[in-house]
Amino acid sequence: MIFKIAHAEEWRTAERAGRYVGSEKDRADGFIHFSTATQLAETLRRYYADADDLLLIAVDENDLGDALTWEHAPSRGENFPHLYTSLPLSAVKWTLPIARDAQGTAIIPPMAFAPD
Repeated sequence: MIFKIAHAEEWRTAERAGRYVGSEKDRADGFIHFSTATQLAETLRRYYADADDLLLIAVDENDLGDALTWEHAPSRGENFPHLYTSLPLSAVKWTLPIARDAQGTAIIPPMAFAPD
């Protein structure tokens, strides 16, 4: 399982359209950014620290086939999954809100760490 963090309104637009074309940053970079479960906390800290309207979208990477690529991100020293096309909603397994604790730290839904 891989994960996309999205703003709620962005995701509602995707649901109406039947596909997700990515965030503004995704479109500027030319691919949709995903994270693994272990990468989520740092991704949230770096790129979504002030957002309070976030959803975590779980995607079965096997449903994306060869369209999904893993590429090295030098800034993080890790490989990340990237999708160079729109995300078919049929690959989405679940969507949950990302809450914040009293200190403002994002609380990742426990399902993200459940075995597939």
